[in-house]
Amino acid sequence: MNEQEFNKEWKDGKIVKYADQYNENAFWKKLQKFARKAGIKVTYAALLLFYVLKSPMTSSKDRAKILGALGYFILPIDLVPDFIPIAGYTDDLAALTWGVYCVIKSITPEVKAQAAAKLHEWFGDFDDHLLDLFFEKHD
Repeated sequence: MNEQEFNKEWKDGKIVKYADQYNENAFWKKLQKFARKAGIKVTYAALLLFYVLKSPMTSSKDRAKILGALGYFILPIDLVPDFIPIAGYTDDLAALTWGVYCVIKSITPEVKAQAAAKLHEWFGDFDDHLLDLFFEKHD
């Protein structure tokens, strides 16, 4: 898939076609393995989507979008391969950010707290203001 195709899918919401790539075990395996390389922003976005997905209050439509974004994240073949320094996770961040913005109203304080707790477990102490990335204009 080239960049233009990915951008069209992201814009049009067709990224949900990657939902069949989602598997909870594969999600945790990839996230745990690559969290430090991917960074706090990518990891936080993935965790937010995971915890919203687990909520019984999440609609089927939102679940499909989340599964698509997480499926793309898990997909072993990316638009920008993950092994490329710095740029490797930009496409994953785009897909995850798209997912977060699609379901932003479903991201409760409890979901944020769960994601932040997991981040602190993996990354130790960091400035929690980094986590405001997605919510500056929405809270």
